[in-house]
Amino acid sequence: MVQFTLPKNSKIGKGRIFKAAPDAKKIKEFKIYRWNPDDGQNPVLDTYEIDLERVGPMVLDALIYIKNEVDQTLTFRRSCREGICGSCSMNIDGSNTLACLKPIEDVKKAVAIYPLPHMPVVKDLIPDLTAAYAQLRSIEPWLKTDTNAPPDAERKQSMEERSKLDGMWECILCFCCTTACPSYWWNGDKYLGPATLLAAYRWIADSRDEYTGARLDALEDPLKLYGCRTIMNCTQTCPKGLNPAEAIGKIKQLQLERKG
Repeated sequence: MVQFTLPKNSKIGKGRIFKAAPDAKKIKEFKIYRWNPDDGQNPVLDTYEIDLERVGPMVLDALIYIKNEVDQTLTFRRSCREGICGSCSMNIDGSNTLACLKPIEDVKKAVAIYPLPHMPVVKDLIPDLTAAYAQLRSIEPWLKTDTNAPPDAERKQSMEERSKLDGMWECILCFCCTTACPSYWWNGDKYLGPATLLAAYRWIADSRDEYTGARLDALEDPLKLYGCRTIMNCTQTCPKGLNPAEAIGKIKQLQLERKG
């Protein structure tokens, strides 16, 4: 049987323990991945004992409490706190999700929190999404037309045409789906991944866009699209309940129909 050994600098050690106050009544442990690129040390898991009566119901509430009241060195992204911006995407209790939408009570034991998997880490819980955003830009996720819009009017859609965008426009680009995809783990430099392909189909399906053929041509490179193996991790982990795998399947079907 093949055995794999992680490089020394990737092994996670045991970090500091921050004990709860003596008067804490409802203690919950949070085990949080910590890594500082400036100290030359391996990543560690710090343990924080938090009194749940002092924090809100979501994991993000606990992280903000830890940052403000316990350990100001903890680093993570967050913004809206309403599941809209996608900033607080991370791996919680083994699944990629948004910290602002993840109830603490859903985690029965200690809450284990890591950055999104298989991405370079900037610091602590912050992944480097530079490559993912570059891939998103490559599919030109904006309306493209050759004809001018009607003067003093918008480009109109029927209700049926508009409904075809449901399940795609809601994507907040948190990249939970992309970083849960094994195909993207191994071929992320070529395969565009679920989030970007969902965005691509959103514009392919838009009745107002006049570059459907060109968009499909741009995805003809099998490495960009056909890295998908329908494992369905992307759909299972999406915190917004979207189905990137379905969108990828529709792109493939359109390409097959074009070829006759």
